[in-house]
Amino acid sequence: MRLLGLLTTAVIVLGIVVAGLVGRLFENAPSHVSYDGRYLSGPVLFRQAESGRPRGLPQITHVQVLDLDDVGKPAVVACDTRGNRVIRLDRDADGAWTESVLIDDVGVPAHATFADVDADGDLDCLVAVLGDIYPSDDAVGRVELFRRGPTGYSREVLLEDVRRVADIQAADLDADGDTDLAVAVFGYSRGEILWLENQGDGRFADHRLHSAAGGIHVPTADFDGDGDPDIAAIISQDDEELWAFENLGGGKFEPRMLWRTPNFDLGSAGLVAADLDRDGDTDLILPTGDNLEDFAAYPQPYHGCRWFENQGDWTFTEHQIAAFGGTYAAAVADLDSDEDNDIVLVSMANDWSDPANASVVWLENDGQQQFTTWQVASTPIHLVTVATGDIDGDDRPDIVAGSLNLRPPYERLGGVTAWLNRGRKP
Repeated sequence: MRLLGLLTTAVIVLGIVVAGLVGRLFENAPSHVSYDGRYLSGPVLFRQAESGRPRGLPQITHVQVLDLDDVGKPAVVACDTRGNRVIRLDRDADGAWTESVLIDDVGVPAHATFADVDADGDLDCLVAVLGDIYPSDDAVGRVELFRRGPTGYSREVLLEDVRRVADIQAADLDADGDTDLAVAVFGYSRGEILWLENQGDGRFADHRLHSAAGGIHVPTADFDGDGDPDIAAIISQDDEELWAFENLGGGKFEPRMLWRTPNFDLGSAGLVAADLDRDGDTDLILPTGDNLEDFAAYPQPYHGCRWFENQGDWTFTEHQIAAFGGTYAAAVADLDSDEDNDIVLVSMANDWSDPANASVVWLENDGQQQFTTWQVASTPIHLVTVATGDIDGDDRPDIVAGSLNLRPPYERLGGVTAWLNRGRKP
């Protein structure tokens, strides 16, 4: 009993310390933002454009806007885990959408990355295969390459017998002139960050960079300005950590922990590499709000968006720039045409009991990296992925998002939804 009492006291003290640390994480949060509720509509007009009536309970894990055919007309590409496929959505001048299947029979695709892997002048597709949408440590993950040819895509398996794969990014990581891959193996209680070395004969050799569960995204960029691509990674699950792997050349990488938090409930949900402040280096944007492990997910004050400002010499300064319940994904674009970068956020687990609460917001940048949150939409809900791009050809970035309907309420359903940017309000 004495030991139990000591342990109980220690837990209480630890709880007080952690609560204080977590509280300090939010003391600089923007005062004009409430983390769950409604927001004003803002200075830019967006018009919702559904891509079609949802069938059943859509489960979209990834969306992007991409000119697949190099004809100056972007399409929307989405990973549909309910249908185990990668789909393409084209919008014509009259606003009608046409859906086609790019890749079929792929087991729970988490992310599709397009790159000219074989250097033949067209975009091949790399699919990060989860294998199971639900938590699992089974070896069901794969890295699949779909080479594009005259009549479609042909499948090759580059990596198998690993745990659930969440992301793949392509870059020449060893400076030998071909395309290598950075891979996030999310797993569940076990996972890893890998890079796959292109052997030049169609085979890829895997090299482990880090062992930890919960690797979500692995953006590649020249973070240190030395001319070669480095790898960043956000780790969730057991830890909440931001890592970088500095490219030393010759296929060697130095791991660097850039940031961690004592709040293990933070809910890191992704990672975006972009020069947010347009100072010539690449920053990192972290959406936080994944609380799917909770039986009744609910918005928390620490949900929202963090900007890690690249200060050089592998120093990244954290700024909490928005509080938004259940934030799950972010995208960067100049939405208001004022020559600075704004951010779009989407929510999976806001307070959906109030139908007016936001599911999509955008953060207006005043040019000095001070942000104001404006509401774009309150429906559909359960949004987990977002992208920007000019869908309708008016030279303004539009917004596209995807819904993953895994838990109630099963209402305000959507699959792939677009919001067309109509410019500043008169």
